[in-house]
Amino acid sequence: MSTTYLALEVRRTFRDRRSYLLALVLPPAVLVIVGMDEPGLLVSVALYGAVLATATGGASVAAERAQGWTRQLRLTPLRPGAYAITKVLASMTLGGLSMVVTFAFGALQGVRMPVAAWVGCALVGWLVSAPFAALGLFAGYLLPVEAVTRVLSPVVTLLAVAGGLFVPLGGVLGDVAPYAPTWGAAVLARAPLSGELDGWAVVNVAVWTALFVAGAAWRFRRDTSRV
Repeated sequence: MSTTYLALEVRRTFRDRRSYLLALVLPPAVLVIVGMDEPGLLVSVALYGAVLATATGGASVAAERAQGWTRQLRLTPLRPGAYAITKVLASMTLGGLSMVVTFAFGALQGVRMPVAAWVGCALVGWLVSAPFAALGLFAGYLLPVEAVTRVLSPVVTLLAVAGGLFVPLGGVLGDVAPYAPTWGAAVLARAPLSGELDGWAVVNVAVWTALFVAGAAWRFRRDTSRV
């Protein structure tokens, strides 16, 4: 993988104003709407921002395909797999920044946690947002550029709601929530607060990671096999 290309990709990602709006403005706005009663809610909303940033960042491949950029890259020594990994890492950079900004906003608003919890929740939340970059790649290779953002952003938001990121769910919704991909990520991101590791959350993240990666790989192979 070319570190030069990775640096260029990161800079290009940070020039996208829409990405800034979604990653840096929306999560603090959600905190204002739902309130900041407890650290767990702050972690969940920060995770939502990171997931949204990584997913939409990965989906930017749709615009590059429409512009013919991916076809041009095939004429270079850069391998197709390295291109996909570069997209994921660039998306995670924006997701990490979203986590930092959201946590800083929460701290300024009076949310208090031990230092170890701040660091642990931020690091774990950033790591478990990575599989959603694969979801973004899958959408970017599957949908046309004019539809990918309009589809992906609401899908991520619905997954966040279904996983109980913003408010606890009860009844039938509460029974279904543990099967949502955002549920396992949220439980693991909040684990440094309680010091307890939920085994089902690990399974949840592992299974959905495998599904997202498989979907992205499938579409990626079909796209790169074209003449």
